[in-house]
Amino acid sequence: QVQLVESGGGLVQPGGSLRLSCAASGSIFSIVVMGWYRQAPGKQRELVAIMPTGGTTNYADSVKGRFIIARDNANNTVYLQMNSLKPEDTAVYYCYAVIRLRTGAPPVGYWGQGTQAVVSS
Repeated sequence: QVQLVESGGGLVQPGGSLRLSCAASGSIFSIVVMGWYRQAPGKQRELVAIMPTGGTTNYADSVKGRFIIARDNANNTVYLQMNSLKPEDTAVYYCYAVIRLRTGAPPVGYWGQGTQAVVSS
Protein backbone atom coordinates (compact mmCIF):
# COMPACT_ATOMS: atom_id res chain seq x y z
CA GLN A 1 0.00 0.00 0.00
CA VAL A 2 1.07 3.58 -0.63
CA GLN A 3 0.70 6.60 1.63
CA LEU A 4 1.16 10.27 0.83
CA VAL A 5 1.70 12.37 3.93
CA GLU A 6 1.56 16.14 3.63
CA SER A 7 2.74 18.85 5.98
CA GLY A 8 3.38 22.57 6.02
CA GLY A 9 -0.02 24.22 5.81
CA GLY A 10 -1.11 26.99 8.13
CA LEU A 11 -2.23 30.59 8.46
CA VAL A 12 -0.24 33.33 6.74
CA GLN A 13 -0.81 36.98 5.93
CA PRO A 14 -1.19 38.17 2.34
CA GLY A 15 2.22 38.50 0.74
CA GLY A 16 3.66 35.81 2.95
CA SER A 17 5.04 32.37 2.14
CA LEU A 18 4.35 28.75 2.99
CA ARG A 19 6.20 25.59 2.07
CA LEU A 20 4.27 22.35 1.68
CA SER A 21 5.88 18.92 1.74
CA CYS A 22 4.57 15.52 0.72
CA ALA A 23 6.37 12.23 1.27
CA ALA A 24 5.31 9.04 -0.47
CA SER A 25 5.94 5.74 1.29
CA GLY A 26 5.09 2.08 0.87
CA SER A 27 5.61 -0.45 -1.89
CA ILE A 28 6.84 1.94 -4.55
CA PHE A 29 8.62 0.68 -7.64
CA SER A 30 8.69 4.02 -9.44
CA ILE A 31 6.94 7.39 -9.39
CA VAL A 32 5.65 8.68 -12.70
CA VAL A 33 4.26 12.04 -11.56
CA MET A 34 4.09 14.08 -8.36
CA GLY A 35 2.19 17.27 -7.92
CA TRP A 36 -0.27 19.43 -6.06
CA TYR A 37 -3.96 20.23 -6.42
CA ARG A 38 -6.10 22.49 -4.29
CA GLN A 39 -9.75 22.88 -3.42
CA ALA A 40 -11.20 26.13 -2.15
CA PRO A 41 -14.53 26.21 -0.29
CA GLY A 42 -17.40 25.77 -2.71
CA LYS A 43 -15.11 25.15 -5.66
CA GLN A 44 -13.85 22.15 -7.58
CA ARG A 45 -10.42 20.68 -7.02
CA GLU A 46 -7.93 22.26 -9.43
CA LEU A 47 -4.39 21.62 -10.54
CA VAL A 48 -1.73 23.82 -8.93
CA ALA A 49 1.51 22.30 -10.21
CA ILE A 50 2.57 18.95 -11.58
CA MET A 51 6.05 17.54 -12.13
CA PRO A 52 6.40 14.37 -14.23
CA THR A 53 9.55 12.35 -13.78
CA GLY A 54 11.82 13.48 -16.60
CA GLY A 55 9.07 15.63 -18.05
CA THR A 56 7.94 19.23 -18.20
CA THR A 57 6.63 20.94 -15.10
CA ASN A 58 3.24 22.61 -15.43
CA TYR A 59 1.73 25.34 -13.29
CA ALA A 60 -1.74 26.80 -13.11
CA ASP A 61 -1.75 30.28 -14.62
CA SER A 62 -2.93 31.69 -11.30
CA VAL A 63 0.27 30.60 -9.50
CA LYS A 64 2.92 31.06 -12.20
CA GLY A 65 5.78 33.21 -10.97
CA ARG A 66 4.73 32.79 -7.33
CA PHE A 67 4.78 29.03 -6.62
CA ILE A 68 7.66 26.62 -7.20
CA ILE A 69 7.36 22.85 -7.25
CA ALA A 70 10.39 20.68 -6.54
CA ARG A 71 11.05 16.98 -6.04
CA ASP A 72 13.53 14.96 -4.03
CA ASN A 73 13.45 11.73 -6.00
CA ALA A 74 15.76 9.89 -3.61
CA ASN A 75 13.22 10.37 -0.83
CA ASN A 76 10.01 10.24 -2.91
CA THR A 77 9.13 13.73 -1.74
CA VAL A 78 7.56 16.70 -3.46
CA TYR A 79 7.55 20.28 -2.22
CA LEU A 80 5.50 23.36 -3.05
CA GLN A 81 7.05 26.71 -2.19
CA MET A 82 4.26 29.26 -2.17
CA ASN A 83 5.31 32.91 -2.24
CA SER A 84 3.43 36.21 -2.51
CA LEU A 85 0.34 34.48 -1.21
CA LYS A 86 -3.07 35.97 -1.84
CA PRO A 87 -6.38 35.41 -0.04
CA GLU A 88 -7.61 33.55 -3.12
CA ASP A 89 -4.89 30.95 -2.53
CA THR A 90 -6.79 29.84 0.57
CA ALA A 91 -7.64 26.18 0.05
CA VAL A 92 -6.97 22.63 1.09
CA TYR A 93 -3.88 21.53 -0.80
CA TYR A 94 -3.67 17.89 -1.87
CA CYS A 95 -0.58 15.99 -2.87
CA TYR A 96 -1.01 13.71 -5.89
CA ALA A 97 1.27 10.99 -7.19
CA VAL A 98 1.10 8.45 -9.98
CA ILE A 99 3.00 5.38 -8.92
CA ARG A 100 3.97 1.95 -10.23
CA LEU A 101 3.98 -0.67 -7.50
CA ARG A 102 6.09 -3.16 -9.46
CA THR A 103 7.80 -3.47 -12.79
CA GLY A 104 5.34 -3.68 -15.67
CA ALA A 105 2.35 -2.73 -13.52
CA PRO A 106 0.04 0.04 -14.70
CA PRO A 107 0.56 3.35 -12.92
CA VAL A 108 -2.03 4.23 -10.28
CA GLY A 109 -2.98 7.63 -8.87
CA TYR A 110 -2.85 8.33 -5.13
CA TRP A 111 -3.96 11.32 -3.07
CA GLY A 112 -2.78 12.72 0.22
CA GLN A 113 -5.18 13.65 2.98
CA GLY A 114 -4.84 17.37 2.33
CA THR A 115 -3.33 20.26 4.24
CA GLN A 116 -5.09 23.57 4.85
CA ALA A 117 -3.54 26.87 3.82
CA VAL A 118 -5.30 30.06 4.90
CA VAL A 119 -4.19 33.45 3.62
CA SER A 120 -5.75 36.19 5.69
CA SER A 121 -4.89 39.39 7.52
